[in-house]
Amino acid sequence: MRLAGKVVVVTGAGSGLGQALALELLKRGARVAVVDLREEGLRETQAKAGGLAGGLSLHPLDITDRPKVQALPEAVEKAHGQVDGLINNAGIIQPFKRLLDLEEAVLERVMRVNFFGTLYMTRAFLPRLLGRPEAHLVNVASMGAFVPVPGQAVYGASKAAVKLLTEALWAELQGTPVRVTLALPGAMRTGIAEHSGVEAPRAEGGVPVLEPEEAARILLDAVERDAFRVLLGKDARAMDLLYRLSPLYATRLIQRRMAHLLARG
Repeated sequence: MRLAGKVVVVTGAGSGLGQALALELLKRGARVAVVDLREEGLRETQAKAGGLAGGLSLHPLDITDRPKVQALPEAVEKAHGQVDGLINNAGIIQPFKRLLDLEEAVLERVMRVNFFGTLYMTRAFLPRLLGRPEAHLVNVASMGAFVPVPGQAVYGASKAAVKLLTEALWAELQGTPVRVTLALPGAMRTGIAEHSGVEAPRAEGGVPVLEPEEAARILLDAVERDAFRVLLGKDARAMDLLYRLSPLYATRLIQRRMAHLLARG
């Protein structure tokens, strides 16, 4: 789907990849409804948009609040007259702890934000998207959706659920105007740890880090060619190949690189 002239909703748009996506969409001639839990983040996105900010509408919202999510499509249509795309980008990580060391509230919050937030947004907007001549749905999962990371078991499970949901939607929506893209980012320079209330330790051995602006360009290029999925970052591409060749070797490699983080706990 060509993005010029389209209206796209982006969640988690107050920082990181979501903010970069909103700004890149504006540059490509789209109008954007930006959604984030933090209104101050949305104001920052608006300020960074500069002269293009007229194409933005700001929607402070908790995506786990189903009634408010269900009311959002009408608010977006009131602001822009239509909605042609949805990018479910908002997400959080868990503390780097073993499963049994996590509090129940943490487990539930990760699943609510990453999976149910994505599910609520998709169900709220899909009827509108189906009514457009062409439309696009993007769900941002994670490299952790296909390769297990010790200390991020619940985060990975939540993103694996998003991955399979997205692939199933791609199949279900064949023959409709809605195209679907699955995004699988690796390490990226974002504020996800800070906004998740989690300390962000570094893995041993060094990991290539993708800048969110570059990730946004790659992802939106994929949308414009209606790609089924897109891997964001050298690490995501390398681990995707390695996991296909040997899931056990790939799992052991990640375990060795991350083991010191769990040993600290």
